[in-house]
Amino acid sequence: MGKICVVGLGYIGLPTAAMFAKSGFEVVGVDINDKAVNLLNQGKIHIEEVGLGQLVKKVVEDGRLKSSLSPEVADCFIIAVPTPNYPDHTANLEYVKSATESLLPYLKKGNVVIVESTIPPRTIDDVVAPIIQAEGWKVGEEIYLAHCPERVLPGKILIELVENTRIVGGINEISAIKAAEVYGSFVTGDIIKTSAVTAEMSKLMENTYRDVNIALANELAKISDKLGINALEVIQLANRHPRVNIHQPGPGVGGHCLAVDPYFIIEKAPEESPLITNARRINNSMPEFVVEHVEKIVGKSGKIAIFGLTYKGNIDDIRESPAMDAVCLLQEKGYELSLYDPHVKQDQVGFTLSTFDEAIDQADLILVLTDHNEFKGLDEVKIHTKMRHSVIFDTKNHVKINSESIKYYNYGNLFKMGKRHIELV
Repeated sequence: MGKICVVGLGYIGLPTAAMFAKSGFEVVGVDINDKAVNLLNQGKIHIEEVGLGQLVKKVVEDGRLKSSLSPEVADCFIIAVPTPNYPDHTANLEYVKSATESLLPYLKKGNVVIVESTIPPRTIDDVVAPIIQAEGWKVGEEIYLAHCPERVLPGKILIELVENTRIVGGINEISAIKAAEVYGSFVTGDIIKTSAVTAEMSKLMENTYRDVNIALANELAKISDKLGINALEVIQLANRHPRVNIHQPGPGVGGHCLAVDPYFIIEKAPEESPLITNARRINNSMPEFVVEHVEKIVGKSGKIAIFGLTYKGNIDDIRESPAMDAVCLLQEKGYELSLYDPHVKQDQVGFTLSTFDEAIDQADLILVLTDHNEFKGLDEVKIHTKMRHSVIFDTKNHVKINSESIKYYNYGNLFKMGKRHIELV
């Protein structure tokens, strides 16, 4: 069926490489992280994703997937490297540029080059294509270039890679057709062909829509706190309307999509995007909002047991996590912190992680910042016996508490906090 070279073995590139290998392609995965490369060649993975470990083990053992620090000659090249923001929130395209340049010695006539990385509008036309053209290739005639953004949910990546609709944006029509044929080898969802710039903007708007919706929910939480209203009940009732779907408030927005992608639009049209800009500002303010309420509960000092560091539940990804921002703010204020996240490894973070028992020992508050399954049902006996004060502030409306003697706060009853939890328990 041919050979595919995937550049970037992160949360998207590695599952993509494994899926193509499962479909019968010979696949080489490329990364600058020698630890990731060595692990993959042993049939192991360096990230957490449901079912991925078993799949990688099988395709490596079958000889269909291997890893390398540099690309190889192939029929199709897929770029799946990160596109972070600079401090001013403009897009850092150095990884995309470097990945494209790394392919140049290996290109041959008829190759398909696909960028899956999320990128600002016109990146394919104005950045990627000129790099290939400078090497003497006629892009769209000799090298077929396209953008096919990923659109998967962590925890369900292997399912959604197959079942989700894929948007394939070619630099010209034949490039879109060629790239669509590649994905047609395993994608059962619709494969929609369009222009590269339309595909770029479509991906950004998918995540911007969600970011703006979450900002609306977070702003509602702030308004409800001020007015003494149960924000969660308001959302539940409003969503009974057949054409309303308000998202849930939380400690902020994280991950390498929602917290990053809207800025790619703002960068290209700042005057025309005030709504998107304000949504980013609102969501970025939520860690501080959380910390303000921690102060209302605990006062100016105390031990806080942080539950969850990842940006969403049941994954190990801490990129752009609002939980990490909240931790930094609490550290700056001098609180004693104990950090518990069963999905995060010690080498991912720069501070000591605790077990559940260590985290709650003599703690004044459990602050839930991530909706891991492990947090749904907590050991209430241990909470009573080990904590100094049995209080939980659940920013994800996730924990189920049965004991009335455990004081439980979420965005439905923030306004009931009072000055200090000691007066309330």
